[in-house]
This record gives sequence, C-alpha cells and structure tokens, in this order.
Amino acid sequence: MDEIQEGIFSEGGNLYTVAASDEDVYGENFVERQGESYRRWHPDRSKAGAAVKKNMDLGLDKSDDVLYLGAASGTTVSHFSDILRDGFVFAVEYSDTVIRDLVHVAEDRQNIAPILADARNPGEYDDLVSEVDYVFQDISQKDQPEIFIRNAKKFLASDGLAVLAVKAQSISSSRNPGDIFEEVKEKLRAHFRLVDEVNLEPHEKDHIVLKMKPE
Repeated sequence: MDEIQEGIFSEGGNLYTVAASDEDVYGENFVERQGESYRRWHPDRSKAGAAVKKNMDLGLDKSDDVLYLGAASGTTVSHFSDILRDGFVFAVEYSDTVIRDLVHVAEDRQNIAPILADARNPGEYDDLVSEVDYVFQDISQKDQPEIFIRNAKKFLASDGLAVLAVKAQSISSSRNPGDIFEEVKEKLRAHFRLVDEVNLEPHEKDHIVLKMKPE
C-alpha cells in the first residue's frame, strides 16, 4: 500500500483511505494491511476521488478544517474524515432527507458536523463554521461558481485552498461544456489563482475539478 498523497493510498490501481470507522458508508470494501484497516475510495462515486485518480493532488493536510458544500449522504465526506485525523469537516447539505444519511455517518466519527442549510446563504451557518483551511464544493446548481465564491470569501483563510467540482450540465444542458468551463474559470479568476485542473472523464461526464488559491 503506497501513500500517494496525505492520507490517500494506492494498491493495484485502487485508491484507499485509512478507515476512521469500521462501518461502510456506501458499500465500499475494506482491506487489512499490517494491522491497519483501509477503505476503498471509488472514483466513480466521488468527484474528489475521481480527481485524485486523474492525478490531482487535493492538497489536504491531516490537520485541516474543511468546509464541504454539497455533502449529500456523506460518501466523499467520509473519506475526508479518514484523511483529516487531526482536522474537522463542516458538512453543509440542503436536503433534509439526504442529510439523515450524513448524520448517520457523523454519528460514527468525531470530526464531522452535519449542517442542514442552503449553501447559497452562508449567513445561515456563519455562527456554526469557523475560518477554514480548505473549501470543497460539489453542488449541482446553475449558480455553482457564485455559491463557491460567496462561501470562500466568507470562510476561507487567506492562505487556504479552494476546490470546486464544476458540472457543465447543471449550468446549461444546451451549451458546449468547454465554453461553460471557460466561463466559470473567468468568473473565478477575479478571486482566485488557478493551481490545477482535471477533467473527470471517464468517471464523470462533462465535469472538471478546479484547485485554487485566494488572490
């Protein structure tokens, strides 16, 4: 088992994180190596996992505090929880149905705070979230870049990292995805310096992930 990034391991072409819990989250399998339990991280079920598979260094540090926007049922959040052995995840999700699964994941871990709120309105949770080292967003909305900018400006430390999964079809189903990606990057350039980007094919269609630093 080779560590390819902080807290992320590879073996046989598969990705793994050291399991912070012995409970599976989405049917992933566990393997034991030298007395340590590892959980497989499926890139087809996680935009962040797909980005790692496409050779993006997420830049997560085990002590980072993370604001995760669009946490859904907790698939990727659970792997972030594994990586952040000394850090914390503020996990924001809008759906009161989906967040029940996220709460179940958090019950078995000490470093996840599920927050039921609309990421469009960070004022809803500014009394719950402190300044963070890292912002990750995976939200299927037309205004996803604006949501991302709003939250990063409010919560992200000046030397932090911001990572955005861009879904072209959520912005427009009729336009060319490449044009949409360029438009999103142009909006972001006023606030961030682009550090890295990857296209998520074949794991996700018409998706890119952008890694940025605040300007």
